[in-house]
Amino acid sequence: MLFRPLALRFLRSHVCTKDEMKPLLMLFCQALFGLCGQLLMNSLLFAFPFVLFSKRSTRKKISARTERVEEIMEEPSVLDLPELVLESILGRLSPAGLCNMAAVCSSMRDRCRSDHLWERHMKDKWGKVIGEAAFREWQYYVTARKSLGVLDDGRSKGWMGSLSCLWPLSWLRSKIDGGGGRLKNSLPVDSIKSWYLSLENGKFWFPAQVYNREHGHVGFMLSCYDAELSYDCHTDTFHARYPPHGRRTIVIEEGVQWERLRAPPVDTPAHDLHISDCLNDLQPGDHVEIQWRRNKEFPYGWWYGIVGHLESCDGNEYNCRCHVNDTVILEFNQYTPGSRWRRAAINRREHREEGNETDGFYGGIRKLQSKEEISTWKRLWPNEVLE
Repeated sequence: MLFRPLALRFLRSHVCTKDEMKPLLMLFCQALFGLCGQLLMNSLLFAFPFVLFSKRSTRKKISARTERVEEIMEEPSVLDLPELVLESILGRLSPAGLCNMAAVCSSMRDRCRSDHLWERHMKDKWGKVIGEAAFREWQYYVTARKSLGVLDDGRSKGWMGSLSCLWPLSWLRSKIDGGGGRLKNSLPVDSIKSWYLSLENGKFWFPAQVYNREHGHVGFMLSCYDAELSYDCHTDTFHARYPPHGRRTIVIEEGVQWERLRAPPVDTPAHDLHISDCLNDLQPGDHVEIQWRRNKEFPYGWWYGIVGHLESCDGNEYNCRCHVNDTVILEFNQYTPGSRWRRAAINRREHREEGNETDGFYGGIRKLQSKEEISTWKRLWPNEVLE
């Protein structure tokens, strides 16, 4: 009424002074407040049954859930099994089975991360291609991740670093995991499971050796060279990355099969001369590997050969004196007779790197003792004789 023009004209025509206006305004305000109070009470009375019903419904749901939890708690659990039985079951699971079991609960998660469960899987799948050099590279990899502030599950701790300017980092960690120093659900970065998964997903490049590099190129037939490998789980093959040498840049070979790989048999870098400890024992018929490189800028590769007889020897085992001679003849029978790559002579007593820029340089020698190593080289023998 106060804001309508007709009402204003009515008031102006009947009330002339402020003293006469005040009683009218007081009466109007009392009536307005009374009306609002009545509307509020009516709304509360209307809504009360629904609120009461909602509370009763919520109580029923909570009660039902509690009963369901109690029923589940009463059911038998795998955690109720004896310790030895449970460990035996987990020890028979595949890597995928252990990962699935780790998602069941926190107790199973901790059990399924144990190193002793993953050691067998590590040895079964990666034992033939992982050596001491790969283990050292993994240790460098773990140290680098820790120094860069990467959490155990691969996530960066950048947000913690940002907040550490406001609160102490130790306080933030205590709020995350109760003072344990890492996220409760994170995987220890230096665990065997973490190493296995890093190899499986191809994130970790590790050093190993590749037979007949670059898809069996004729220039590398029956040789084995150092490379960095990354696993491709989709094709069950590897990417091989060969180090640069001379004017050649890094060469990457894809689709390398398992049977063309091995862990380095000796802990000698590719550019270093291997110290031979078998020279005095070499005699005709022995299977050997010898270091060879094209020139001084190239890395060594290991080449397969057999100890042969001297030209002055007729090959008769009763008259042969090759094993006491200072000169040792190495034969590479994958090459045709008369080829300059067919034979090489080394000094047994004073063996050092020998050769020239034309024929290449021969380095250290290792004698093959294992039948498995010899059979591997024979399996890789070329179908045709090389020139």
